[in-house]
Order: sequence, then C-alpha cells, then structure tokens
Amino acid sequence: MSEKKVKSQSLLNGAFVLVVATVLVKVIGALFKIPLSMLIGEVGRGYFNTAYEIYTPLYSISMAGLPIAVSRMVAKERSLGNFRDVRMIRRVATRLFLLTGAVGTALMLIIAYPYTKYVVGYTENIYCVLAIAPSIFFCCCMSTYRGYYEGLQNMMPTAISQVIEALSKLFIGLGVTYVFLKVQLDNFANGKPVMGKVYTAEADVLAALYPYAAATAVLGVTIGTVLGFVFLMIRHRVKGDGITKDMLTSSQKPEDSKVITKTLVRTALPMAVGSLILNVTNLIDSATIQNRLAYAVEKAPEVIKGIYSTYLLEEGIADSQIVKYLYGVYGETLDFKNLVPTITMTLGISAIPIISAAWAQRDSKTIKTTVESVIRVTMLISLPVGFGLAAVSYNLLNMFYPEASATIGAPILTTYGVSVFLFAVSSPITNMLQALGRTDIPVKSLCIGAVIKIILNYVLIGNPEININGAPIGSIACYVVMVAINLYSIVKIAGVKINFVSIFLKPFTCAAISSVVAFATVKVFSNILGGFGKADSMLNGSTVALVIAVAAAVLAYVISLLFLKAISKDDLEMIPKGEKIAKRLEKYGFLG
Repeated sequence: MSEKKVKSQSLLNGAFVLVVATVLVKVIGALFKIPLSMLIGEVGRGYFNTAYEIYTPLYSISMAGLPIAVSRMVAKERSLGNFRDVRMIRRVATRLFLLTGAVGTALMLIIAYPYTKYVVGYTENIYCVLAIAPSIFFCCCMSTYRGYYEGLQNMMPTAISQVIEALSKLFIGLGVTYVFLKVQLDNFANGKPVMGKVYTAEADVLAALYPYAAATAVLGVTIGTVLGFVFLMIRHRVKGDGITKDMLTSSQKPEDSKVITKTLVRTALPMAVGSLILNVTNLIDSATIQNRLAYAVEKAPEVIKGIYSTYLLEEGIADSQIVKYLYGVYGETLDFKNLVPTITMTLGISAIPIISAAWAQRDSKTIKTTVESVIRVTMLISLPVGFGLAAVSYNLLNMFYPEASATIGAPILTTYGVSVFLFAVSSPITNMLQALGRTDIPVKSLCIGAVIKIILNYVLIGNPEININGAPIGSIACYVVMVAINLYSIVKIAGVKINFVSIFLKPFTCAAISSVVAFATVKVFSNILGGFGKADSMLNGSTVALVIAVAAAVLAYVISLLFLKAISKDDLEMIPKGEKIAKRLEKYGFLG
C-alpha cells in the first residue's frame, strides 16, 4: 500500500474513532440535558448555561492551545524518529498543565462573585460557578494525555475518556439533581422548611431551588472530569505509549527541557490567544444577549408580551424571569446547533498530526490530500444535518421540550440549521492552519468576526421586535468572515485547489433535496397523525411524523449522493468495511 494511502487511512480511521466517541458523547449529553431541562426548567438551564459561559474562557486561558501544541510537536518529532524528544515533550507538558490548571481553578474561584454580581446581575449563579471551578484543573491534567496520544495518532484514549466524562455527568449529575429536588419538594409538600425557609407557593419553592439544583447538575460535570483523568492516568501506566526501548536507544539525545518548554509555550500561545478571544467573545455575547434582552423588555414590555404572552402564561413565567426564560430557550436550540460542529471538529483534531508530520517532511501531496478530505467530509456531514434541522425544527424541539419553548425556539434553530456548515468547517480549517504553523491567521480573522458579532447583537437584540431572534444573526456573520479568511489562507498556504463542485455544490444539492423531502414529509404526516397520542407525551403525532421525515430524508440523501456521484472512494474509507462498499458502488458507477 502506498504511503499516501496509509496516511489517508490513518487520518480517516483516527477521525472515525473520534466521530464515534463524539456521537456517543452527544447522545449521552442529550440524555443529560433534556431530562435536566425537565427537572430544572428553562430558568434553571439559564443558571446552568451561565456557569459554562464563565468557565469556558477561563478554561481556554488555562489550557487552550497546549493540547494542540503537544500533538503537533509530538507528531513532528515522531515522524523524524526523535522518540526521546517525544517523551520529554510529555514530561514538560505535564508540569505546564498542572500549573495552568491550578491557576485557572484559583482564578475562577476568585472572580466567581464579581462576575455573577456585576456582569450577569444574578448572584444566584455563583453556586454553579463554584461547582464547576475544580474541573479546570482536572481537564488540564487530562489534556496532557490527550494531546500526547493524539500526536502519536492514537485517538482511542481520548475517545474513551470523553465517553467516561459524559456517562459520569449523566448518571451523577442527573441523579444528584433528582434526589435533591425530590427531597426538597417532599419537605414543601409536608409543610417543612425548604433550604431553611417555609414557603406557601410551589412556584416560589422552585424559584428558590433552581440555582442549587443547577449547581448539583454542574457538580456531575466536575466529577466526570476527575474520572476521565483517573482513567487516562491508569491507562498510561498499564499500557504505556507504544514507544519501545529500541526506539529510544536509536534516538538521539533529547533537547533540553527548557528549550522544549519555550517551544511548547511559543507554539501554544497564539492558539491560546485565539481561543481566549473566541471564548471571551462568547462571554461578552452571553452578557450582551441577556443585557439587550433586558433592555428590550424594559423599553417595550408591551411588544415583548404581545409576541410571547401566550407562551409565558402557559409556562407560568413571571415578568422578572422573562429574560432568563428566553435565554434558556435559546440555550436549548444551541444544544442541537452544536451537534454537527462538535462532530466535525474531530476531523481537524485527527488532521493535526498528519499535516504536522507532512509539513516537517515537506510532503505537499499529503497536505493537499488531507485538507481536501477534511473539507469534503465536513460538508458531506454538515450540510444534510443542518438543512434537516432547519426543515424539522419545530417537531424536533417539541419532541423534547414544551410546545411553548418549541414554538419560540423553532425560528432560531431554522436560522442556525441553514448555516451550520459554516460552524462545522470553521474548527477543522483552524486546526489545519495551526498544524501548518500559521496560528496567527485564525486569531486575526476571529478578532474581525467578533467585533461584527457584538455590534449586531447590540443592535438587533435590543430591538423589541427582533429580541432573541437577533442572536443567531450575529453569530452567523462572525463565522462567515472567519471561514472566508481562513479558507482563503489555507488554500494559498497549502497550495490546495478546492474543487467547488465536488466539495460544496454536490453535497449542497443533495442536502437541499433531502431537506425538502423532510419538510414535506413532516408536514403531511403531522396533519395525518395530529390527533395521535397525548400532546404532552413523547410518543405523539408530531414525534412519529418527525421519525418518518428523518428516515425519508436519509433515504433521499443517500440516493441523491449516488446518482450525483457526490461521494468518493476515499470518503468511504473512514467507515468499517468501507473498501468493500466502495468497490461495489464503483462497479455500478456511483462513485465520483
């Protein structure tokens, strides 16, 4: 088998491992977040989401860039046969990660109160922030191992640790939250004090419990990071890294640890800055959304109530909780919008060691093949799923959330659905630029996009007629700018000639056909099955129509791919038995 073929399979096989793990994690995440919303409501989800918004930028300060830098440096030294340097990189990275993790956790604990008091304006959020703070330290510890093994092109440790994290969050987070709420609500039902206070109305009890219930859910996230780290530590001690004594003997003397530390920091710093800017932008985005929503509600309450009064009454939302409620609904739509980018991100992670090694060896053919494969597969995944989300947005949300939330969230999810391919391709392109050593370009494009995003948020969300529906517009504009600049740069640097027809036009056409089929099917069967089941039950006419529509859309997409020859032999190699499938399809002339 040719070297080109081996590297292509290495990329796709590594990506497949991470894709499977990511899908499992997302399924588990849905099993966590959907029941969580049922337990703590949209208001509680607002508290939960706010903790993540402060956690994410601090997490990026602590470790963003370091795992990628470790992966890139390990891949480079491994390709050159410098196995002693590979081991030294891990030792240096371990010390750096321990230090940055400790500092990150301490920083989050210090700013928890000022953030919740003066930025968000809800001090009840502090319990969630404190509960998630320790996870920064353990995430940093985990990332030492993840970056190291990814550089060695072994994605399995990362995949397994991710699944362990997700399962822990599901069972521990949900379990503790359920027990906490049950005990406190039983106290209320029996006339006993709830959290040291006697209440007469259940709505008041729930409002008092939601901050603590959200914190118990967040605690499950933290425990998950602890268990994920313990697994990686034990796995490394038991199985090692695959580097033998002979490899070490034949390797030259490693670089001084101080030199490796400087190289690691120098490599990671631009990526950390880029990630920090992105996450600070998201933090400002969150604060802007809530502040501008509050402004819109205060400026024209009659307009907001005119739009949402039916849903607010249906859900029993007090005037003081309108902003939190709308922001919670927005967070529910993000759970679906983020599904695809999280999956396609694994393609970029898998490409880093391949491109880094190829760049070190000046192997331009492998770089071109890898870049083209990553972008093409990203489009094949993101376009149909995104268009599908847009086509069945209401039915999908209504399957998991109350009708009021589904009705408010459907237009937002539709807007994100038709543009989700931008979010999906952004991360892989950024990772590939980082692997080529151009970590500065994503930072510059992000700064431009972030300014546009914040300005649009301020203008659109503050308009009472638009309110929360302006949030996705700012995000989309930001990513249009980022993707355009980064894609142009990677084409120029890597010398890749993008085949617009095969990479975008054919997948777009197939996705459009499948989404039309999904939209028509869900409308027809929703009308036919409208009276089936109970409206508040998971198994009702809307849900059955959704399942039929998804099946019809998948079938339409596969048939369209075959007849338009939109899939190549290389694309099929990332799935088990892909070569056999490719041979059969090639025999009938269905491959491009």
